[in-house]
Amino acid sequence: MAGGAFVDAPSGKSYEGSITAFVIFTCAVAAMGGLIFGYDIGISGGVTSMEPFLRKFFPSVYKKMKKAGSGNEYCKFDSQLLTLFTSSLYIAALVASFFASIVTRRFGRKMSMFIGGLVFLFGSILNGAAVNIEMLIIGRLLLGVGVGFGNQAVPVYLSEMAPAKFRGALNIGFQMAVTIGILVANLINYGTARIKGGWGWRLSLGLAAVPAILMTIGSLFLPDTPNSILERGHTEKAKQMLRKIRGTDNVGEEFQDLFDATEAAKKVEHPWKNIVQPRYRPQLVISVLIPFFQQLTGINVINFYAPVLFKTLGFGDNASLMSAVITGTINVLATFVSIFTVDKFGRRILFLEGGIQMIISQVAIGAMIGIYFGVDGDGNLSKVQADILLFLICTYVAAFAWSWGPLGWLVPSEICPLEIRSAGQAINVSVNMLFTFVIAQLFLTMLCHMKFGLFFFFAGFVIIMTIFISFFLPETKNVNIEEMIRVWKAHWFWGKYIPDDAVIGKHERSN
Repeated sequence: MAGGAFVDAPSGKSYEGSITAFVIFTCAVAAMGGLIFGYDIGISGGVTSMEPFLRKFFPSVYKKMKKAGSGNEYCKFDSQLLTLFTSSLYIAALVASFFASIVTRRFGRKMSMFIGGLVFLFGSILNGAAVNIEMLIIGRLLLGVGVGFGNQAVPVYLSEMAPAKFRGALNIGFQMAVTIGILVANLINYGTARIKGGWGWRLSLGLAAVPAILMTIGSLFLPDTPNSILERGHTEKAKQMLRKIRGTDNVGEEFQDLFDATEAAKKVEHPWKNIVQPRYRPQLVISVLIPFFQQLTGINVINFYAPVLFKTLGFGDNASLMSAVITGTINVLATFVSIFTVDKFGRRILFLEGGIQMIISQVAIGAMIGIYFGVDGDGNLSKVQADILLFLICTYVAAFAWSWGPLGWLVPSEICPLEIRSAGQAINVSVNMLFTFVIAQLFLTMLCHMKFGLFFFFAGFVIIMTIFISFFLPETKNVNIEEMIRVWKAHWFWGKYIPDDAVIGKHERSN
């Protein structure tokens, strides 16, 4: 839910200035928003596989897990209350993001980051000190509010602070921060699970306070973006900030374009009414389906429940947590592939290659689990078989990390023209959070009832989304936002929705 205008250099223009140490520092601090999001994704699956945590808060799941001869491995973690511990955060984030968009627009991006970090800090303290399930869920809801504010403000902040030619890389840098957060959480879970006395889960949950403190304090020292300053009517202050972040006094042309775009954005009174018009059908469909498909890849099954999943498949306690560390490391490393290739080879090739690799991996995973565990869920894996399964899961995670992971956020943010950009971003975030909640809440039940077929289920959706990308998503690399309308007009399917005067009008304004 965009809190302001995203502004690109008009076609053919090249502004003076480059990325400065000041911008790198401010963006590194702002990226703590991605770190808290990733840490929370990674930490929940680890603690829900720890026996002391289950024994205290989810005794029925613990008894089912420990029951000798229970047979069906697929169902031993099936509990709606257990999944609510994970999924409640995302409903809170969905609701909070609506309020965050107002705060971000009226009071600036750094204010939203401050609020997000502060509320996340309270939630982490509550979770670490929890003595009953009510404290746990309330803490998770507070974490969700923090994530909602952080995810609203940080991507916008990074986009507005960075020079246009570095904007794509910095946006994927936010995704990199998320993957680092997941990896750090997995490493912490691996360490705290070995603590004697059964209180390691408290440390795992409580340490979420560290990135929250860094983000909260850091936001106090961050400057606001020129866009945000302009939105609040401080023209000269905005120009001074633009000079500082570009490292040059010659910012007149960029500032004028920024000023014009901000003024145009203020005149848009009904972006929600605009986006349902036929001429914006491509943007509306993409803004809905990309985040929907991103969740139906099944990646958050791995992100949320990797230790639980590995434990279900017969890995020991430490082995399941270490396996999650391995997949988290692959996640981080593979994201670098996207950073270095997205502007060179384009979005489509990464989407298509990643999709094909995920399909092959998921079918192989489902087949292997089906062979060794069958329908009744009674089976086990040898060390060699477990290593092969872990390798297949890593190939799946790598494919997602250089395709649907970063591009699922990047593409929707770059396809919408100014007059519908806030609505398009709102739809993107809302759909993503909604289906993140759905998958998190239903996965363990789906695993219990669909068994190894669950992986074929997700593979089927990846086939559908890969076909969709192949036919309906044009290449958008190196295309300025102002010129994006030409891409849609030239497309074999979407072109019929774009009136000729829209393209002509864009051409006249650019000359």
